[in-house]
Amino acid sequence: MTTTTPYRIDVHHTATTPWTLQCSRPEKDVLVLSLGASWRLANGLPPITEFERQLDDSQRVKRITFDTKQLADWDSGLLVYLGNVFALCTKRNIQVDKTGLPVGVRRLLDLAYAVPPKKDTGRGGKPPSFLARVGLATLKELRGAPEMIRFVGETTLAFGRLFRGKAQFRRSDLMLIIQEVGPQALPIVSLISFLVGLILAYMSAVQLGQFGAQIYVADLVGLSMARVMGALMTGIIIAGRTGAAYAAQLGTMQVNEEIDAFKTMGVAPMDFLVLPRMLALIIMLPLLALYADFVGILAGLVVGVTMLDIGAFAYYHQTIQSLTITQFAVGLSMAAVYGVLIAFAGCLRGMQCGRSAQAVGEAATSAVVTGIVFIVVAAAILTIIYHALGI
Repeated sequence: MTTTTPYRIDVHHTATTPWTLQCSRPEKDVLVLSLGASWRLANGLPPITEFERQLDDSQRVKRITFDTKQLADWDSGLLVYLGNVFALCTKRNIQVDKTGLPVGVRRLLDLAYAVPPKKDTGRGGKPPSFLARVGLATLKELRGAPEMIRFVGETTLAFGRLFRGKAQFRRSDLMLIIQEVGPQALPIVSLISFLVGLILAYMSAVQLGQFGAQIYVADLVGLSMARVMGALMTGIIIAGRTGAAYAAQLGTMQVNEEIDAFKTMGVAPMDFLVLPRMLALIIMLPLLALYADFVGILAGLVVGVTMLDIGAFAYYHQTIQSLTITQFAVGLSMAAVYGVLIAFAGCLRGMQCGRSAQAVGEAATSAVVTGIVFIVVAAAILTIIYHALGI
């Protein structure tokens, strides 16, 4: 074989292999890789150890170039082999000249190495520390504050359009949502309210029985249910039932790009989607809370009559004496506030939802957590305010 190069090595080239690979040294510090024939995965490509051996056996190489004039066809197998070559050259600080490669190969390699892979991901990556997780969660909440304030402003504008008669929503949708929020929630509200009334009656009877004052169980159960517990328990139930449903419904619309379609058609999503849901909860939650009050008082009556030997009329008379319209007004006002907060939390998380199934689940979970936190904080604040006002 006659060659004009001062140095030439045939790494692998036999009649049974459809690919050819030759290394030549036209210059002292330059190595040329000549690739020919068909480079496909199905043809069984050469191991990178052969090329590495040539680097070890030869003199110091500073630059590597390529000659692909004899290359017939190729697929991802050629890219894999070249990727191994580049990694080996990077490890040994050898410059690589890709101008001799086909244009398609160069573009794919540039695309593959455009963004370096992160070294701290995957199974080998270290999880962030506790302080790092706390910091990330704090930053996430701080970034969400402007979105929450913006949503409050958009909701206020939507109610302004409602009062002017310019809100864009269908009355039939409002009635359907009211039915889902109110009548369909009666079974679970009845069960929880009855059990809460039983618990209050039993707990108060244990203490009051020591003084022979079982009759005041009616006062304690009635005041607790009318002022706080009826509205509070109803709000928590609705937050888990309806607040999560709102977030899931609006989040699914985000995934399906239905909200984007409303904007394209010139329909305000705040009017068409958020406003009916907020109105339904504002209207129905006080009614549900009032219903919960009576169910809880009925549970106390059952305990008083069956376990404490209190007459039904005596229990009724004591309850009527302890309760006034003001007590019910306090509970209903709290329930109205809870309705606003639950609807706000559910619709906010739904509108903030990403565009994946996982994001919908996270939005529903976040809506429940946010709604319950809002309810508890609002209950504490309103209780302090009513106490300061002497109500």
